[in-house]
Amino acid sequence: MKVLAIDTSNLVMGIAVLDEGKVLGEYITNLKKNHSIRVMPAIEEVLKETGVKPAELDRIVVAKGPGSYTGVRIGVTIAKTLAWTLKKELVGISSLEVLAQSGKYFEGYTVPLFDARRTQLFTGLYGRNDSGEFQNLWEDGIILLKDWLDKLQELDKKILFVGSDLPLHQETIQNVLGDQAVFGQVSDHNPRPSELGRIGMTSEPVDIHSFTPSYLQLAEAEVNWLKSQGK
Repeated sequence: MKVLAIDTSNLVMGIAVLDEGKVLGEYITNLKKNHSIRVMPAIEEVLKETGVKPAELDRIVVAKGPGSYTGVRIGVTIAKTLAWTLKKELVGISSLEVLAQSGKYFEGYTVPLFDARRTQLFTGLYGRNDSGEFQNLWEDGIILLKDWLDKLQELDKKILFVGSDLPLHQETIQNVLGDQAVFGQVSDHNPRPSELGRIGMTSEPVDIHSFTPSYLQLAEAEVNWLKSQGK
């Protein structure tokens, strides 16, 4: 199975092409640049370098959010368009699940996080279940940092925190959790599109037309509009 993976859900932009058990190519940047004008050229370049023609792809896998409202929308729109025009399967994977893979060999729990402003986080809890499979243990969501740390204090294992927004909250996390908190290294904080493709390779395809991003909250413009309508 040949898979194209696309992640523009946050500042990191990632493209990967996989063929069964092999990562043929991977492109990652962590730059404050417009994803909308860079994604398609990046896809074209990775496909060209790996020698994979669009028609040879079997599946398009996209990071469906949460994250930047605009970034998530760009990636999902491109993935849906490619899947529809090329008549390929489409799979959507949580952006937090992709980031959490940095801790898939960690002994304790893994907490991926994206800053959601106003002391809120997009986050979830990942670790191994009774069968030893690395998976989501507490559902992804948006939560106040204080409330999240109160919940995490109840756990009996060390917790690995990963995410490029970690510096915004690391001091608070350290103060509350102390030695229970472990912080990833610099290379752990970028979600890898190859991991996105790997997960998507064994996940169930979705209906292309009804598939929607996972924002986990309204965009600020929508919130302001609802307030103006008295809702």
